[in-house]
Amino acid sequence: MAEYFPILIYLVAVIGFAAVSLIMPHLVAPRKSTPVKDMPYESGMDVHEDARQPLDVKFYLMAILFLVFDVELLFLYPWAVSLKGEGGVPVDHRGPVFVVMMVFISTLGLAYVYAWKKGVFEWRPK
Repeated sequence: MAEYFPILIYLVAVIGFAAVSLIMPHLVAPRKSTPVKDMPYESGMDVHEDARQPLDVKFYLMAILFLVFDVELLFLYPWAVSLKGEGGVPVDHRGPVFVVMMVFISTLGLAYVYAWKKGVFEWRPK
């Protein structure tokens, strides 16, 4: 039990620091409410109109495309690392794995070309 005593001291110190960090602002901070402090604040700009307006579909489409291509490209990293290391893909399987990854990359490229031809990356229609 004596070997766990430093861990107990550390745990008490961490919990104490967290509690003090949460309680002190409520005790020390000034509470003066002014019209300027009560105004909505968005990225350093004053609010001109209602924020509850629908966004253009292109914003959502661009976000979804970013996620799709980003997640698909994340699959390339383990493949590249496993080819380099000792315990990675065995030498006799590297050919078929390479073919599978080329099919994957070509599918990704075809999806990109399809989205490009559909005009997804154009913000203003021509």
